[in-house]
Amino acid sequence: MIINVHRDGKHIVCELGSKLNNPAAGSKPNKAQGRRNGKSPQTPKPEAQWIVHLGMTGRLLVTSPDGEVAAHTHARLSLASGRELRFVDPRRFGRLEFRDLANASSFRAPGAEPLTIAAEEFAGLFHSRKLCIKAALLNQSLLSGVGNIYADESLFRARIRPKRSAGRLSRAELERLRLSLCDVLQHAIRLGGSSVSDYVDADGVRGFFQLEHCVYLRTGLPCVICETPIRRTLVAGRGTHFCPNCQH
Repeated sequence: MIINVHRDGKHIVCELGSKLNNPAAGSKPNKAQGRRNGKSPQTPKPEAQWIVHLGMTGRLLVTSPDGEVAAHTHARLSLASGRELRFVDPRRFGRLEFRDLANASSFRAPGAEPLTIAAEEFAGLFHSRKLCIKAALLNQSLLSGVGNIYADESLFRARIRPKRSAGRLSRAELERLRLSLCDVLQHAIRLGGSSVSDYVDADGVRGFFQLEHCVYLRTGLPCVICETPIRRTLVAGRGTHFCPNCQH
């Protein structure tokens, strides 16, 4: 039984467990019964985890068992509701892992969480680092969950050039970047992500954040602030977009 689903970095973690912590209890108490007893309703204890990394083109789809099976469907899970959860990944960069918590520790992404990291900790990640700030943002051992699109958009909003040395950024610049990163990620989540190629959510719905990109994939188009043409370069092997006038 799936008892909880959460994100950890770029991973989707499904917590799996029995219906009851105490099988002898008979049936699961409802919320009203829990309130009458003065106790919170019983919460199942995670016994295992199913961990999903979508990679570049992976996606999870919830559908009926008789729904058309898309090409490159690599896993089909039957749900108690009678529906299916399917993992589709055309380029096969995604990963699936089952972890038995009786024999292994709970999954944790290696880097800090960008949505909750404090200012002091964020600045400390880049102290004395010689690599450029764009490469540092994409380093999952430093920050977990920041992808290419959101690094470019955050750097633009913070007015920082992607090739600046991470260790030479001032505290004020790093704080602008931290706040910009949080704003970009939260806004993108609200809009369902960026569907620049074939990304859709679990219901097959495309995201809309790509309609609000300021620099990503806008090479040659005018900057939304100063109208200078957006440039593209390579940083750490990734296509990188920036405004040569607004970003310093």
